[in-house]
This record gives sequence, structure tokens and C-alpha cells, in this order.
Amino acid sequence: MAMENEVKKYLDEKGISQTYVSKKTGIPLPKLNMALNGHRRMTFLEYELVCGALEVNTDKFLKPRMPERMLV
Repeated sequence: MAMENEVKKYLDEKGISQTYVSKKTGIPLPKLNMALNGHRRMTFLEYELVCGALEVNTDKFLKPRMPERMLV
């Protein structure tokens, strides 16, 4: 699951609106909505702003990526 999906799931679980996050971060609502719905990738700066607005560490929504195969 992409990091943006994890953020959206968190917002839904906590009852936090995208409008609130948009206002706190300065990210335009349509741009934020597109990212959270999988229509664009969130930049790292945007991700930092969202985490700041939600008062969570930036590693909250990140999952380690497993290598496709080990190089020997």
C-alpha cells in the first residue's frame, strides 16, 4: 500500500478532514485530494507538511521496501 493510501486511511480512522490538512499545510485541497486518492504522488516536502499538521513522525506512514531480488 502506498504511503498516500496510509495517510488517507489514518485521516479516515481519526475523522480528520482533507480540508483541515489542506488549511494546516497550505497544500491546495484539489492537489492533496489527488495525492490521497492515488492520482498523483505526494512530494517529500508535502509529506513532511502533512506529518507536521498531523503531529506524527515522518516514518509513521512509511513501510520498508523489500528488494525484488538479492544481488550476489
